[in-house]
Amino acid sequence: MDFGFSAEDEAFRAEVRVWLGAHAGVGEDRRAWERTLGAAGWIGLGWAEGGYGNRTASLVQQVVWAEEYARAGLPARSGHIGEKLLAPTLIAFGSEEQKGRFLPTIARGDELWCQGYSEPGAGSDLAGVRTRAERAGDGSYRITGQKIWTSLAHEADWCFVLARTEAGSGRHHGLSLLLVPMDQPGRIEVRPIRQMTGTSEFNEVFFDGAHARAEHVVGGEGNGWRVAMGLLGFERGVSTLAQQIGFEEELRDVVRAAMGSGAVDDPVVRDRLVRQWAELRVMRWNALRTLGGSEGGPGSGSGSGSGAGRGGVEPGAPSVAKLLWGRWHRRLGELAMEVRGAGAVVGPREWSAEEPYALDPFQQLFLFSRADTIYGGSDEVQRTIIAERVLGLPREPRG
Repeated sequence: MDFGFSAEDEAFRAEVRVWLGAHAGVGEDRRAWERTLGAAGWIGLGWAEGGYGNRTASLVQQVVWAEEYARAGLPARSGHIGEKLLAPTLIAFGSEEQKGRFLPTIARGDELWCQGYSEPGAGSDLAGVRTRAERAGDGSYRITGQKIWTSLAHEADWCFVLARTEAGSGRHHGLSLLLVPMDQPGRIEVRPIRQMTGTSEFNEVFFDGAHARAEHVVGGEGNGWRVAMGLLGFERGVSTLAQQIGFEEELRDVVRAAMGSGAVDDPVVRDRLVRQWAELRVMRWNALRTLGGSEGGPGSGSGSGSGAGRGGVEPGAPSVAKLLWGRWHRRLGELAMEVRGAGAVVGPREWSAEEPYALDPFQQLFLFSRADTIYGGSDEVQRTIIAERVLGLPREPRG
């Protein structure tokens, strides 16, 4: 399979590298960095066709940008939830008023977003959402409930919240996706969750009568499940290719460690390293094949500029991709610890009350990757989706 990039794509890659190279070692905080990216036109690539983004870019060029950004080692993006999840959802399902209000502020890097999906009793089983959104006298909504594992909620200006707008509804029915401002003291409380890695980018979010405007329901009231599932398809698009660049760097570090420790002399370890390398290539080919639809990869020119169409993703492709990378990354974490030997269980320095988690990169990788087969939809849920919705197998009995 040949997934070559065109001369135009490579010229775009060269432009990207020059700009990223000029900003290497940037010292801005994450919010300021988003505005820098927005001012240079790098947020919302491809939205220009609809009049909302910063510059025209094909789907292939969006892939190029994401890959080169990952290679450059620049700050982790705090605006990716708005840009990669909400924005294509608004382009596909939102009203013109919603697009005009929110897409420009995302493209400028002015407003940051978080995702209000998972709940304590509805993580992988998203249809079990219990957060309520009830109509107030003025036609707006009052939201009550709890969300959990909400990435970057402590930094976000807005949250897109999946909630029940129909009293007494169950499962996939009676849900709506609402756009909710986070600056509501006394009505929204954010509590960071300390993970076993010592970091706390995840949060619990409590809504106690939080206000959402009637015109900020995406796709219309009661259509939340359709919109929410569309959004999850966008979640596993271009960003998966950038993710794989990070995986490639981690694998390279593990190979170096194996050579340095002598673990590479073990034929079983060698076999596992080669398998990780081969499977990473398969993931890339699969992502390129499915990204623009089933008609070809980057060289085929398939896919719209925004990448936000609803018909370009093969049925089940997002679930297959999640199964592939989740298991792969978890195995890499285990392998990283094995090639280190006994030293893998020893911290790089003394722990203290001020810094109780003195972990090296391999230990961070191992601990964090344990969650890869759970968050974003557990492996069990992904297999059920493929079995029932793609292969047409009998539905699993529900309790």
